Amino acid sequence: MCIRDSEIIDVKVVQHETAVKKVDEKVTFVPTTDPLYVRTGFYKELVQIMKSGLFMPTFITGQTGMGKTKECYEAAASTKQELIRVNITVETDEDDLLGHYTLKDGETVWEDGPVIVAMERGAQLLLDEIDLASNKIMCLQPVLEGGPIFLKKTNRLVSPAPGFNIIATANTKGRGNDDGRFIGTNILNEAFLDRFPITFEQDYPAPSVERKIISKLLEKYNVQDDAFVEHLVQWADVIRRTFVDGGIDEIISTRRLINIVNAYAIFQNKEKAIELSLIHISEPTRPERIAYAVFCLKK
Repeated sequence: MCIRDSEIIDVKVVQHETAVKKVDEKVTFVPTTDPLYVRTGFYKELVQIMKSGLFMPTFITGQTGMGKTKECYEAAASTKQELIRVNITVETDEDDLLGHYTLKDGETVWEDGPVIVAMERGAQLLLDEIDLASNKIMCLQPVLEGGPIFLKKTNRLVSPAPGFNIIATANTKGRGNDDGRFIGTNILNEAFLDRFPITFEQDYPAPSVERKIISKLLEKYNVQDDAFVEHLVQWADVIRRTFVDGGIDEIISTRRLINIVNAYAIFQNKEKAIELSLIHISEPTRPERIAYAVFCLKK
């Protein structure tokens, strides 16, 4: 079939701008200060980094339950900085981080991901449990370099606003875990890790600090029991030193001590609070820990 020139239809391609679903400007991501918080870990250094306004990606590594995430929130609260937290898993991908299309009122719109929201607001981006990530986290390479990122799905270039920074927390150093304590952690790409110029290797708070933490929590429940506080702190310290020496495979975290105090406030029974807080620990070591803790409490 032959089509004459006069029969050719002039077709015009019309491009529609992508509607972008934005976070309400009235919404604030500035955390509220916890009156019970006791400054520990690298809180002071995080405050200094946030106050500087410089782009300085920071990696915080350490055992579970020692307050890594908490100190990030408290540093942001102290400096009145917005903090946007992303809990990383092996399933986290580019769409979760940078954005994706979604339906709104029957219309397809683009919804910015937390990374883009943090960049445009000049906020602190907290990548929590970063060592659970797969290689899909590599989409953040340009962001970790402090430059703009091109959203290819919307043909949009996003530049970071002043004050934007990235903090990542992890239980490992991004090298994986062989003892089975942190199942699911992965070996992170060296090029990715190299884009964090600062790394803090955190330890559990000193006994003097943990005494303050537990005492302040007990005060919240109108309880003053110095002996209880001292025994819990000493017990946790012995467990941790034994763990370091290879005598046991489990550890008592600061979070676990806080859980014991909260359980005690509910049940008004110290032995029960300890047992319920430790029942998750493997059977070979649990009875000894409970027995030792109860022994301490009765001294």
